[in-house]
Amino acid sequence: MGKTYSKKYVLLFAFLMLSIMAFAQSGSISGKIVDEHNQPLPGATLTIDGTTLGGAADANGNYKITGIKPGTYTVRARFVGYDDVVKSISVNGPVTLPVNMLPSNKSLSEVVVIGYGTQRKKDLTGSVVAVTSKDFNQGPITTPEQLIQGKVSGVQITSNSGSPGSGSTIRIRGGASLNASNDPLIVIDGVPISNTSINGVANALSLINPNDIESFNILKDASATAIYGSRASNGVLIITTKKGGANAPFTANFSSLNSLSVKTKEVDVLSADQFRDLVTANGGASQVALLGKSNTNWQDQIYQTAFGTDNNISFSGGIKGLPYRLSVGYLDQDGILKTDNFKRTTAALNLNHGFLRNSLKVDVNLKGTYTNSVFAQGSGAIGAAISFDPTQPVYSGNSKYGGYYEWLDASGNPNTLAPRNPLGLLEQRQDTGTGKRGIGNASFNYTLPFFKDVQLNANVGFDVSDGAGQTYVPATAAAFYTQKGTLSHYFQENTNYVTDYYAKYAHDFKDIKSHVDFTAGYSYQYYSFYTRAQQGYAADGVTTVGLPSNPTKPQYYVDGFFGRLNYSFNDRYLLTATIRDDRSSRFSDLHRNGYFPSVALAWRLKEEDFLKGADFLSDLKLRVGYGVTGQQDIASNNTTNNSYYFPYLARYSPSNGAAAYQFGNTYINTLRAEAYNQDLKWETTSTSNVAIDYGFLNGRISGSLEYYYRKTKDLLVDTPIPDGTNLTNHLYANVGDLNTKGVDFNVNINAVNTKDFRWDIGYNVSFNKIKVTNISLTGDPNQIVPVGTIGGGVGNTIQLLKAGATPYAFYVYQQVYGATGTPLEGVYVDRNQSGSTADDKYLYQQPNPKVFMGFNTSVTYKKWTASTSLRANIGNYVYNNVAASTGAYAGFKFSGYLGNLSSSVLDTKFNNYQLFSDYYVQNASFVRMDNANLSYNFGKVAKTATLRVTGNVSNVFVITKYKGLDPEVQGGIDNNFYPRPRVFSLGVNLGF
Repeated sequence: MGKTYSKKYVLLFAFLMLSIMAFAQSGSISGKIVDEHNQPLPGATLTIDGTTLGGAADANGNYKITGIKPGTYTVRARFVGYDDVVKSISVNGPVTLPVNMLPSNKSLSEVVVIGYGTQRKKDLTGSVVAVTSKDFNQGPITTPEQLIQGKVSGVQITSNSGSPGSGSTIRIRGGASLNASNDPLIVIDGVPISNTSINGVANALSLINPNDIESFNILKDASATAIYGSRASNGVLIITTKKGGANAPFTANFSSLNSLSVKTKEVDVLSADQFRDLVTANGGASQVALLGKSNTNWQDQIYQTAFGTDNNISFSGGIKGLPYRLSVGYLDQDGILKTDNFKRTTAALNLNHGFLRNSLKVDVNLKGTYTNSVFAQGSGAIGAAISFDPTQPVYSGNSKYGGYYEWLDASGNPNTLAPRNPLGLLEQRQDTGTGKRGIGNASFNYTLPFFKDVQLNANVGFDVSDGAGQTYVPATAAAFYTQKGTLSHYFQENTNYVTDYYAKYAHDFKDIKSHVDFTAGYSYQYYSFYTRAQQGYAADGVTTVGLPSNPTKPQYYVDGFFGRLNYSFNDRYLLTATIRDDRSSRFSDLHRNGYFPSVALAWRLKEEDFLKGADFLSDLKLRVGYGVTGQQDIASNNTTNNSYYFPYLARYSPSNGAAAYQFGNTYINTLRAEAYNQDLKWETTSTSNVAIDYGFLNGRISGSLEYYYRKTKDLLVDTPIPDGTNLTNHLYANVGDLNTKGVDFNVNINAVNTKDFRWDIGYNVSFNKIKVTNISLTGDPNQIVPVGTIGGGVGNTIQLLKAGATPYAFYVYQQVYGATGTPLEGVYVDRNQSGSTADDKYLYQQPNPKVFMGFNTSVTYKKWTASTSLRANIGNYVYNNVAASTGAYAGFKFSGYLGNLSSSVLDTKFNNYQLFSDYYVQNASFVRMDNANLSYNFGKVAKTATLRVTGNVSNVFVITKYKGLDPEVQGGIDNNFYPRPRVFSLGVNLGF
């Protein structure tokens, strides 16, 4: 027995000794990664070339890599915005390696994401702009596009309203279409997402958490976007989310941003005293008798100071070579319009790992979102607050209508023509919606072990969402009193699947100073949109129930083959050529295929011998490019009508419930023949681009100057046709052409860069001119298409599409003014000298700015950082529909009720509305400070914790001559706009 125990102890001792010896033979590398000011760089990574080993710096900049066999290795340190540091080191035990990194100042070696791959910035031939997280806008950001608003030349981002989560309209170089979509393609981690609206959600992009985003890459010209073919005629936004680092230590980050939002301005209407004086002086006895004794500011009644909180926590690191990042976020934001609210819960998981000695790399990205919204804007309260009589009280003793004061007729029922109590419209309406969205993909990159120049790639992704909601107004509400209340439900489900397969070959031919990079592949994308609704339910026990609308599920696909060749000679002469062959199920077999080529050349002049001595010059590159992209996205936000998705098909559509035949208790829907156009084909856009990239003083000054010319032909337009032709009086057809030309300029300056002080400046400006060259099926230069519906009448429009004109130019009468500068009612210039002004409307100004620009600056002194960003639009005009539709004495001369007026009536003294006078088309050029930010970085506050505190003001001020509420109105028609609030916020960020 003793011998047995002795043997066991001997074996155990031998095993322990062998383990210790094996451990002793493996080495480690540790140290601290710091910047040029000796400050730690948390998250910086250090990897060992040729292995899967690596690590990431913790909150104090410390890193450690273990399990290294003895030998000599090349190690590489990386951090966004800094130059890579490469060192050779021998390991035969524990080794200390401190790393000092220098800012890259937009280093030319920086890698940017392009379609189906990446490329060094210095090798780009197309117009591609990268914006990383360190350059993002600060403050309460609820949707991703707000992060880069005003940061990129040629890119306009206009918030749709002040409602939380409402999103923005994004235009790259003005858009390329009229009736088809002008939205850019948005790609998130390799998944082209759907921009289609989701019922129950104010904005599809609001379902993405901005805190998960690491960078944007904006592709602006066709030589850069043509690889995406039919989806990229309006440019591409490539979004990359944050990820973990290989063998990185566990880190946690928590951020909390709390905000207060207030209204900045009110629509200028008459006060109660002004209104009494005006009605008394200009109204009849019946109007004077209707005046009340209150002094009510109805806009004060519907707006509030709104509170918001945005909280996010993330965990990242690497477990046995498996990098990961997990994040969870919660946003709860009230709107300044009472009852308005937006809640969002998000979660994201990113995993990426190498297999087969790192030959196979797998990247998995999953994002999920749930939103809950209370919509206030649809109530009509904003318009009612402008027009409701300010002499009336908010409440009355009549509990029949919830206690709110309402205009009643002789029988005590609500006056059907009068506006409703603005506060009652909000508080007696429940308009709620929920939205869910999941975006994810798995990408595989395999480097052939026997031929390392070849990589095989596969990407499988999805973007699925659904929205549901209901609107309820009780029978006691005056707004739906005659209908005895209302209750409606709706549901929508959107599905988007994508698969990409492509191979890449890259090789350096050193003997001939050439590098070749070739990519070829296949892409398939499928869309479907299922919608159903039940409307007209009785609200409070009434038995009449409306019929449900017909469920619809339009679906289509786009697939195609693509290829790209990148060639460089002597690292100074660059060529990029791409081709895409797309097919869309939205066109007939005759026109299903579209071919979209591009070619671009670049010359890195800085590398030429004649500039070798120009040490002040760090970059000088000339770029030229040409490419063609396509468009098939017809009425992309209409998900309830198949005719918009398949206008080439002969088909029948079922009617809605109101057009059903009743047989006893059974309703039978009718069928309606639809118009179709088998000759419908791709709308195509060709773009030429000439540019020069420059850099001075080792990159401390850098930027680009670009000129572009874009021509869109075979526009997809819903065009008028003779009544009865093809079963309709309008039809989708390829009609007309559109030309765009412009200039983009940007400069980034690192003005000061010392140990304790850094000052960065960014400026961009864009000039853009768009002209319609044809809008007629027959080429008639006098063909016009009225657009731009306005309030103040039925079917009135204020804008026009016409050959030779800027799209959506205002079509109005030229106002005549008196000796004192006062507009004369009904007096317009007889432009054609016919003796009548009936046909004297003319095209006057445009809603789009002729010039728009952005400016941002950041100053860091020790641990303090102050930053601000401003934007300006010049040459844009807005039709002040609010003033036009309430700016006449006729506004209070109704039967049985009074309506308030715009204060402009005190100047014009118009008796009747002058809706089509150019007096109401007003200069809306502006300068807006989007945000001002001040932060203090406490650095290390505990053993492993760091703290940063930030204060921010958003929508700080606006300088403009525009007389309405806000000069920045998408489309150029200001009609009951939800005001953008001023937001004060305080945030904390903790790192562990």
